[in-house]
Amino acid sequence: MTAVQFIEKLSTFRNEKEMDKVEKFFKGNDGVTRPFGVKFGDVFTTAKEFSKMPLKEINTLLDSDFYEVRMGAVSIMDFQAGNKKSTEEKKKELFDMYLNRHDRLNNWDFVDRGARNIVGEYLADRPRDILYKLAESENPWERRTAVVSTYAFIRKNDTEDTFNIAEILVHDPNELVNKAVGSWIREAGKKNPKRLHHFLDQYVKTMPAATFSYAIEKLDPDTKKHYKELRKSKEI
Repeated sequence: MTAVQFIEKLSTFRNEKEMDKVEKFFKGNDGVTRPFGVKFGDVFTTAKEFSKMPLKEINTLLDSDFYEVRMGAVSIMDFQAGNKKSTEEKKKELFDMYLNRHDRLNNWDFVDRGARNIVGEYLADRPRDILYKLAESENPWERRTAVVSTYAFIRKNDTEDTFNIAEILVHDPNELVNKAVGSWIREAGKKNPKRLHHFLDQYVKTMPAATFSYAIEKLDPDTKKHYKELRKSKEI
């Protein structure tokens, strides 16, 4: 399975109607990423078909300027990381590749597609210092990876790192990081409501609007009203 074969297969799904994909979804603003014209559903299906692709060929896909081709690369990595038959050595190689090629994973959906399995699951029973380093990065996509990766821990009822990293990122200047922080403290709050309420009590008046909106989305109506009133009071 080669990168060339993957792109050839992907090209059979090209559709002119999909050529506005970069404008609609890509927020990386790198000046080179362009659309291939393929639905993401077809990208994921093709990635699953090529899920045994060697890492060297995946690395070649990551060099592509085509948006959907890089999405295919991270999807293949995600399938491999989530495969119960993958060895610890393979998972380490995928983890390293994700971090080393983060310059090519320069959009919110690349992060959301791969961070949980490739980064989070690998770190589930390992030191997590790298996530705190990523949270301090100048690269907003690395900062998003820091919090999105913790979803792997949340699923195991482990929410501490999610809230700790959220505290680092709570006043982040990037809206797509704000949305990630709000989304994942919301998910962590389902497992640990007390910790979510403590976080909201501390930052309700200062966190960005997007973070606040996503964080309170699933709270019961009375609690949601309470925090909205507290937030509104900052303006008085």
